[in-house]
Amino acid sequence: MKNLLFRIAAVSGICLLLLSFRGYLAEPLQSDWPEYLGGADRNHYSSLSKINTDNVKSLKPVWEFHTGDSGQVQCNPIIIENRLYAVTASNHLFALNAATGQELWRFSPESKGASNVNRGVAYWSKGKDKRIMFAFQTWLYAVNAITGKPILSFGEGGRVSLKSGLGEESATKFVSSTTPGTIFGDLIIMPMRLGEGTGSAPGYIQAFNVRSGKLAWVFKTIPHPGEPGYETWPADAYKNPAIGAANNWAGMAVDRKRGILYVPTGSASFDFYGGNREGKNLYANSLIALNARTGEYIWHFQTVHHDIWDRDIPAPPNLIAINRNGKSVDAVAQVTKSGHIFVFDRVTGEPIFPIDEVPVPQSTLPGEKTWPTQPIPRIPKPFARQTLTEDDITHLSGKRDSLLTVFRQAKLGAFEPLDFRQTLIFPGPDGAAEWGGAAVDKEGIIYVNSNEMAWLFSLSPKNEVKAKTLSSGKSLYLNHCQSCHRSDFSGNPQSGYPALIGIRERLGRSVTTSLITNGKGMMPGFSQISDAEKQSIISYIFGEEKEELSVLAKDEYPDVPYRFNGYNKFLDENGYPAISPPWGTLSAIDLNTGKQLWQIPLGEIKELTKKGIPVTGTENYGGPLVTAGGLLFIAATKDNTFRAFDKKTGKLLWEHPLPASGFATPSTYMINGKQYVVIACGGTKLGMHKGDSYVAFALD
Repeated sequence: MKNLLFRIAAVSGICLLLLSFRGYLAEPLQSDWPEYLGGADRNHYSSLSKINTDNVKSLKPVWEFHTGDSGQVQCNPIIIENRLYAVTASNHLFALNAATGQELWRFSPESKGASNVNRGVAYWSKGKDKRIMFAFQTWLYAVNAITGKPILSFGEGGRVSLKSGLGEESATKFVSSTTPGTIFGDLIIMPMRLGEGTGSAPGYIQAFNVRSGKLAWVFKTIPHPGEPGYETWPADAYKNPAIGAANNWAGMAVDRKRGILYVPTGSASFDFYGGNREGKNLYANSLIALNARTGEYIWHFQTVHHDIWDRDIPAPPNLIAINRNGKSVDAVAQVTKSGHIFVFDRVTGEPIFPIDEVPVPQSTLPGEKTWPTQPIPRIPKPFARQTLTEDDITHLSGKRDSLLTVFRQAKLGAFEPLDFRQTLIFPGPDGAAEWGGAAVDKEGIIYVNSNEMAWLFSLSPKNEVKAKTLSSGKSLYLNHCQSCHRSDFSGNPQSGYPALIGIRERLGRSVTTSLITNGKGMMPGFSQISDAEKQSIISYIFGEEKEELSVLAKDEYPDVPYRFNGYNKFLDENGYPAISPPWGTLSAIDLNTGKQLWQIPLGEIKELTKKGIPVTGTENYGGPLVTAGGLLFIAATKDNTFRAFDKKTGKLLWEHPLPASGFATPSTYMINGKQYVVIACGGTKLGMHKGDSYVAFALD
């Protein structure tokens, strides 16, 4: 009997050992890239190592897929069962043979497509039911992953409205989605992009049933009476039509084992004035932990109180395991536009490293009441510069004295409140970190690319417009368009806002109407404007408006007495940043200790390096990919180059030109023993030429 028990125990031990060994082997055999940014942890990590530091120099393009649809493509493709799923610049959904790049099918609800960017799709399956969850304009679609046909039993005819849980007041307001939803069981929780001006829709978090399309739960980021956080707003803020947003647009992460959803949010609107929303404004600018099944609140941390600087949390958080005092701790790390990393215990929300509430300057603008302190992590140190001095003004300019004059006249300092003078915002509203987010490897090292661009912001009184008698089209244009495109239609192309001069000949009335309604790229749509008002704006831009059609400029939101004067980069006469390099960086930070391991410039301006100027780095959009092969892949820069670095040292190991800049995050996968890396090459952003392709690389 004893011998029998011994044998049973021995066999059991062997079985357990085999199971453990099988589990150990399972990670390297993960051949797909099944979710946005690689997985529910959003760590941009792959356990594949066929391509590694020894052989990456032999990496070559093996296929290129032309979508036939050029423009911004920020998509991180997913790859499941040898199929690649992604979108075109006009948001057509397609599937490819991931080994060859051959198109299998294509789907678009409208032949002309949509003009907003889309960073990818989500996948859900149960048995033979395999679905791609795909956002198009204001709708969420369910599409058969094998056939590319809409699943008509989902919602109404295969789609549900992204406005379903936002209330009747949002029916005419701009709502779309630029980031894939997060899957938890039979639920998909959707990010939303909203307007950032006065009167945008509220940014409530919505979960939909993947099978039926029914709304499962809603978490109100602008709380109603009786809900936690309600006291951080004026009493009627939740029903004030001028106040909205506090939305998640950057995407979420989910701990499926614990059933906890981690939701980063952006600022409340209007972005640059909060006199009508006195208080901290929870849950704007917060990392929120929710019960993924029910949407119930668990914990939160607000990274900016009463935001008036457009300090949205720009990327999904990273779910990580780090070593603290000899113990493994499950944590969540959140990168920010300011260049800080906040790290919390994933379950309790307690900070892993100290965070100080630091006194900040207070607003003197009539009506505004800023919050007296802001949270600043003590560790890790910021991965972007936090202050600028006169020594930081570029020496590459022939007009440095003029730049110094602008610098000296501007208001300076982190969290300096906006008013009628120019305020130098640094890091700017496009980061430090941006929507590309950060990669994290199994050792707890976080890799993040960063912008170092200063911007000039200011406000002006609305009454400057109200006091004049204007044509209706001009009045509407000044209220809705001039902050980006300027009163003379010249735009600000170097800051990303195109001129409208000649738009009549280039686009015509029909296309221009569609752009105003639906938006384009990162421009929100103005669906709340009536058709007649849209035509008035167009007539004014086209120079067709009759002078006798005059009305007093209408102020729809009198409790917001100021207007924003536009996003203006601080640039020199050549269009280069007016501050000294680096202008873009790539950093590695050990989250076990909070110490920076290395930082390098990311990107090259070749006309400057030809003059003997050290590599400056460039603005960058799109994130990194880190692999078990010891590599860090990233495109993101405006120099049309895809690069691979040694993740331990930051040493450049490989680079290859792209047909257009890859402002996207790459994906990696394996088919029949061959590892591939794929990147979307849409260009367009930052004034770069347009592209329409996805390019896959593999070893010879």
